[in-house]
Amino acid sequence: MPKQRLYSSSLLLIVGILLIAINLRGPLTGIGPVLIFIRQDLQLSPTQAGMITTLPLLVFAFFSPIISTVTKRMGLEALLMLALVLLAVGISIRSFGSTAALFAGTLLIGVAIATGNVLLPALLKRDLPQHIATMTAMYVLAMGVGSTLSASLAVPINEWSHTLQLTALPGWAFALLSNLFLCVLAILLWLPQLKKRRAAPTQMGEAETASHRYLWRTPAAWYMTLYLGLNSFIMYVMVSWLPAIVMDKGFNQHDAGLIQGLSQLGTALPALILIPAMARINDKRLLATSLPALATFSIIGLFFAPQYAKVWALLFGFGAAGGFIIALSLIGLRTHNVHQAAALSGICQCIGYLFAASGPTVIGLIHQVTSAWTIPLIVCIVFCAVLTAVAPFAANKEKIMLSPKALLPARC
Repeated sequence: MPKQRLYSSSLLLIVGILLIAINLRGPLTGIGPVLIFIRQDLQLSPTQAGMITTLPLLVFAFFSPIISTVTKRMGLEALLMLALVLLAVGISIRSFGSTAALFAGTLLIGVAIATGNVLLPALLKRDLPQHIATMTAMYVLAMGVGSTLSASLAVPINEWSHTLQLTALPGWAFALLSNLFLCVLAILLWLPQLKKRRAAPTQMGEAETASHRYLWRTPAAWYMTLYLGLNSFIMYVMVSWLPAIVMDKGFNQHDAGLIQGLSQLGTALPALILIPAMARINDKRLLATSLPALATFSIIGLFFAPQYAKVWALLFGFGAAGGFIIALSLIGLRTHNVHQAAALSGICQCIGYLFAASGPTVIGLIHQVTSAWTIPLIVCIVFCAVLTAVAPFAANKEKIMLSPKALLPARC
């Protein structure tokens, strides 16, 4: 292939990856700022409202281990396209304005995002193996941009819809429907990749790629899973409840939406710093430890000095997103090939998101029982501290071993 054509193909692939990534968080984070309107319109309890965010995480946990198997039959490119189409359908259904449509659309969105979450690390391992850390930081940056746009524009679009009365949909439904634009754009930009339709290459032999059940007995995989799970638990709690928390501290709806947007903007900032840094720093343990420590500090700040909520939101977004970048990067960096990367990605996201799924609902229940945010914030601080302690073990630079003994079927 001529050098210019190869460059164009790689550039198109990178743009496609970033556009997929921009859709992997926005459809979920846009709910937080308009959650109060959804609750009022559909008469949802706090627990039901928490389930709106919890449902996608449960879907992540259920589908993540299955996706790596389906990939071997369909190929990465085709399955990612299917995920984008499913995402567009889910966004559309969720915006019908009824409770049933809200949860049905959210379910489809969860399946689509779970697929993207599992496959992007494997895609980087296969097509851009020399740039895993840098590309991971770039696509998490894109996720942050998408979530910032969705969270920041949700309330203005809701009000604009009410003012102009251009649609019979509730304002919050029209705000959530606006996520469809970036999804359609990603579909159009990913179409050229369907020409490849190639399966991931077998580098280590058929027996080795057939099963990676040994990973369930590997301590490193569990440390990485715990790191991702704790980080995601805290992140999705804040995605769901940060607007409600700051409104309880005296902020109005507009300020709450802005603070949520600042939190999501904060998720974009670590990527800007980590893009050049990740390729140069061989040992990721210091980064993996300091980022959740920053998130811990920000929640403590929100607890004791809520008047500076905008600052704490930015710091939290920075720390949580930085930890997420590290967690995803480790999947590629600590594996030997694309099959092991996809399998490890499925395990980490299955167990990690299953744990994270409890976050919004449990925190919502605690708030409902105590009628305050004191205990929920203390729980978040404790989990952040545990995450900081686990970080050095998860970020060990040694690769997970591949051996005939390790490939014996697991009994779990």
